[in-house]
Amino acid sequence: MAVRWLITVSTTAVLIGAPTTLQALDSKDWSPPRLADGQPDIQGMWNNVNALKIPMELPDGFSGPDFTSEDLAAIAAARAAEAERRAAQPRAPSVGAYGAYWFDSYWNESEADPAPARIVEPLNGQIPDWTAAAHKTLRENREHLHDSYAFMESADRCITRGVIGMMMSGVYNNGKLILQPPGYVVIQSEMVHRVRVIPIDGRPHIDDGVQLWEGDPRGHWEGNTLVVESTNFRNVRSMRGASAGIRSRQTVEQRLVERFHFAGPDTIRYSIHVDDPGTYTGEWTANFPLDRAPDYEQFEYACHEGNYSVPNALSGARFEERANHD
Repeated sequence: MAVRWLITVSTTAVLIGAPTTLQALDSKDWSPPRLADGQPDIQGMWNNVNALKIPMELPDGFSGPDFTSEDLAAIAAARAAEAERRAAQPRAPSVGAYGAYWFDSYWNESEADPAPARIVEPLNGQIPDWTAAAHKTLRENREHLHDSYAFMESADRCITRGVIGMMMSGVYNNGKLILQPPGYVVIQSEMVHRVRVIPIDGRPHIDDGVQLWEGDPRGHWEGNTLVVESTNFRNVRSMRGASAGIRSRQTVEQRLVERFHFAGPDTIRYSIHVDDPGTYTGEWTANFPLDRAPDYEQFEYACHEGNYSVPNALSGARFEERANHD
């Protein structure tokens, strides 16, 4: 069951994360405009930058879905203590990184009360561990990263971040353009310039023998909620995970169910349920908002045209090998 963080303020507690179906969240006071084919009209530019305010996971020892104000204070204290511990650890020398002004978080003011975590299932708010096979693959990727392009992440190769990587918020380029030609929903993600074409006409999934980088999506509307199920994924040994700092993998067993709940003129409540038993030891669900952004302009993500990281990394490794051999 897809859930969202539900905030209810009373004199005794703040309840966050009360589970409910997205279908039940349709407002009685608001009905979306509809297109000629009957779809709720969600066309336009959307942005999930506000999800950056929401931490990905809960700290150890906490569990939802309901949190009192005392729980939230304890979660904040645990996060502060972990940040202090990390800051005190010695760090290897660094050549530096981007200036802060390149990141969306620099320009986006934080709200006072973000949800405690984007992960809402399992109830401990943490992504389940990888399987033994996934641990082995990811360890090999790290150990052989510059032996071949095959060990490098698909996004570094300018192919795709995968559905999970492109729908979760990143440090920048979070624009999502939604179009609705008859019988379809089309989502253009700014990051790595990917376009997802989602049929909503009831057709079956393609043959099991056809495996795709971003799977085979099929959608349908349940009231104001677009439900998208994706199957037919290909095995990818290194792919962007739930956040920029996580490398994961994808197997042919993966099945994703996304829900885009059109909750108001400027709000989509988005959830993604991940079931990949070849990668994770359990299923998990993330939940966060998409906000309408009519003034946002997508920029061309000219990855291949200006991508030198892969050949530079591989040629640098070959140079180092020759130097060590000599």
